[in-house]
Amino acid sequence: MRVAVVQLNTQDDVVANLEHVRHWVAQAAAAGARLVTLPENFAFMGEEARKRELAERLDGAFPGPIFTCLVECATRHGVWVLGGGMPEKSDDPARPYNASVLVDPRGELAALYRKVHLFDVSLADGTAARESAATSAGAQPVTAEVEGVRVGLSVCYDVRFPELYRRLVDEGARIVTVPAAFTLTTGKDHWHVLLRARAIENQVYVLAPAQHGKHPRGRQTYGKSLVVDPWGEVVAQCSEGEGFALASLDFEYQDKVRTTLPALLHRQWK
Repeated sequence: MRVAVVQLNTQDDVVANLEHVRHWVAQAAAAGARLVTLPENFAFMGEEARKRELAERLDGAFPGPIFTCLVECATRHGVWVLGGGMPEKSDDPARPYNASVLVDPRGELAALYRKVHLFDVSLADGTAARESAATSAGAQPVTAEVEGVRVGLSVCYDVRFPELYRRLVDEGARIVTVPAAFTLTTGKDHWHVLLRARAIENQVYVLAPAQHGKHPRGRQTYGKSLVVDPWGEVVAQCSEGEGFALASLDFEYQDKVRTTLPALLHRQWK
C-alpha cells in the first residue's frame, strides 16, 4: 500500500486552509498514494470560540464544509482520506470532540475516532494548554479496514499512552495513524522517540502527519511528518514547510518482523 503523510501550516482562515487540503491531497494522489493522511486541526487553528462555531455533525444528516471537503477529495481522486482532527459537535456545545475522520473513495464515512487523551499541560518554556476546557474526550478505540488492512486511529497526545496502541493491535491493526499538532518544545525531544517506540513495541507501521510552523495565538508546531516501519526505522519524512512524504508499506516485511521477533506472542498480560 502506498501512503502519504501531509504536512500543513494551518491558520484561522477555514476557506484558505481547505484549499491547501485540496491541493495536497491532489498532489499526493497523483504521486500514487492510496491513503492520504492529514494532520490534527487541518481545517482550523485559532480561537476556541471560533472552533466551537465550526464544529460539525458527523452523523450524515447535515454535512458541513470541513467534512464535505474530505468527501470531495476522496471521491475526486479515488483515495482514502484521513482528516486527522476536526471539531465535531458533542452534547456539550462549549466542548466539541476532536475527531479523526476516515473517508473511503466513495465518500462514505468509514471510521470516526474521538480523541481520548486531552492535552492539559504547563511546560517549562511557558507553554500552557488545557484542551479539556474546550474539548470533550472520546472513550473508545477505533479501527477500520483500508484495502484489506486494519488501521488503528489516534490523535497527537494519545501517542504518550501505549496502552491505547495495544488495544488497537489486539483489534488487528497493522497500521496506526497519529495525526498531530505537536508543540515545538515537546516535538524536538519526544516526537521521533515516541513514534518509533509505538512502532517497535507493536510491530506496526506508524503514519504521523503533522502541523508545522507558526500559527495564531502564538502557537508553534514541530512538523517532521513521517512514516515509521515495524522495525522502528523512519522510512519517509517531510522537511520544513507544507508538503507530503510518500512511503510504500510492505506487509510481507511486517510479517517477517513479527515472526523473527515474536514479541507480541510473548506478552504476559493483556
